[in-house]
Amino acid sequence: MSSLRSDLTKKIYPEPYSPPSGIDHFDRLPDSLLLLVFNRIGDVKALGRCCVVSRRFHTLVPQVENIVVRVDCVISDDDSPSGTGSINKSHGAFASLFRLVFGGIVKPLQALGQFLGPKRYASASSSLIGNGDDEIDQSGVTHHSPTQVLKNFNEIRNLKIELPSGELGIDDGVLLKWRADFGSTLDNCVILGASSVIYPGPAKCLLQEPNEGVLGNGGAIVGGDDNGSIPESFYTNGGLKLRVVWTISSLIAASARHYLLQPIIAEHKTMGSLVLTDADGQGVLCMNRDQLEELRVKPLSASSASKRTLVPALNMRLWYAPHLELPDGTVLKGATLVAIRPSEQSVAKKEASDGSWVSAAFEEPYGTAAKMLVKRRTYCLEMNSF
Repeated sequence: MSSLRSDLTKKIYPEPYSPPSGIDHFDRLPDSLLLLVFNRIGDVKALGRCCVVSRRFHTLVPQVENIVVRVDCVISDDDSPSGTGSINKSHGAFASLFRLVFGGIVKPLQALGQFLGPKRYASASSSLIGNGDDEIDQSGVTHHSPTQVLKNFNEIRNLKIELPSGELGIDDGVLLKWRADFGSTLDNCVILGASSVIYPGPAKCLLQEPNEGVLGNGGAIVGGDDNGSIPESFYTNGGLKLRVVWTISSLIAASARHYLLQPIIAEHKTMGSLVLTDADGQGVLCMNRDQLEELRVKPLSASSASKRTLVPALNMRLWYAPHLELPDGTVLKGATLVAIRPSEQSVAKKEASDGSWVSAAFEEPYGTAAKMLVKRRTYCLEMNSF
């Protein structure tokens, strides 16, 4: 009986396996498998921590192809030590641009000048080994720019950079989203906005303004007459002016982000996909392999007024609905969709992209909103280069 208990104990609590002295089976894993794991991690902060685990990890991490850089916070220049020479305005265009793009957080939309206020930022990549250009704040924490951090990686294929929030300060309840594609200049941009959003709920109340109908789930009008035309009140109550501000602000934000990416694109020639977004999901700048190569071959034209890419003369199409009800019950009040392309875009680029680039610009439920809006009457506008 005692021998039986002894056998049962061994089965329930087996003795731990001890490998022969000097053998580490983890070292027997091929580099390709470890790189597969690192590529799934992606986050540059986590990869920085992996670098200090072992010499082997330190040599493998720079070979990672999929990188995500998340910017932790925005730090005012006033918070930096007075002796930090790398933060002054004479540091160069790229440093100034960092202050431009990563500043202007939660600023009034009406004051575009404040959007261009000087700021600098702290990257989430402080775990990686930096260089002599690293910035140290008063608390002794070292901050690194994305350009500095990415110098440690040699095989980047897909890069995503995420800002802590969108550059455009908007009022609570207002919807504003944009997506822009760039080569050496703007290829296209889609902007979706709404003066307010009513989300579905048990006691949903849908307010209607006089002579304005509601566009229902199937695109039909519920109450009121609506032939797809913009109501007269849109021009008299500041609705059109607000949409112009949305459009210009989004284009400025997109062109500033594009300008920021120059050094990164020039240095990492293996890169085939680049996305610069923000944690709020407000704006997304995308570049594919052909667009990245175009920027390397054909330098961008910079705006003389600020550190951003020059926006070319544009043709715009606008769609508007006073009330747009989505299939999930969400209601967009004053829903506006703007599709933008350069006036002198090459025929090859126009032929390469069909009309789906407008409706496919946003994730759900806003993709459905775009599809519903493009079925309404189209208004054409033009804008000069700026």
